[in-house]
Amino acid sequence: MKVVEASFFFLDDVDGEQMLKNIERAGRVCYKSEGRITNGSAVDFVNRIIKNGHESVLEHEKISVCVICDRGISHEIVRHRIASYSQESTRYCNYSSEKFGKEITVVSPAFWKKDCKEYHEWENAMKYSEQAYFSLLKMGASPQEARGVLPNSLKTEIVMTMNLREWRHFFLLRTSKRAHPQMQEIANMMLRSFKERIPIVFDDIEVN
Repeated sequence: MKVVEASFFFLDDVDGEQMLKNIERAGRVCYKSEGRITNGSAVDFVNRIIKNGHESVLEHEKISVCVICDRGISHEIVRHRIASYSQESTRYCNYSSEKFGKEITVVSPAFWKKDCKEYHEWENAMKYSEQAYFSLLKMGASPQEARGVLPNSLKTEIVMTMNLREWRHFFLLRTSKRAHPQMQEIANMMLRSFKERIPIVFDDIEVN
């Protein structure tokens, strides 16, 4: 059994400045003010539309990321409906095969230290799930049948694509202190990177 930390990566290079220019070009059609576009006008334009609540213009740009998290958190992620998802399938992935190292991979809980009793209890439960899964496969069960014993902590990879307006909504909800601790972990991790790459759009959303 392998234990990993939650993480993510961008599927494509993110050119935040070009995104702002594209948003301005689309948004100025509303006002027929294309003639006011200059080399530095996109930042002010996007800043104004966010402050004025005209966020539909942000939908012209999207970002795709691949999130490595546990199955439980992935179930919360896919509740964001204005998005596209492609997720690692436990129906078709056989974790006893070579490409998975003949082991399951689980995501370490963000809320327990590795030397505490709760963590050790969790770790033992993960090992038992792995043993039961492999036992069922050896008995002739298919991966889609054996997956019933796999835990919520099982590592999954999910590609998520959202437009910038929906990313704002995602971050506002999922970085909140009311969100699940492991959701906060991955959402704050992503928000930091989004802020670094894209000017203005996420400046008003705090990393917690």
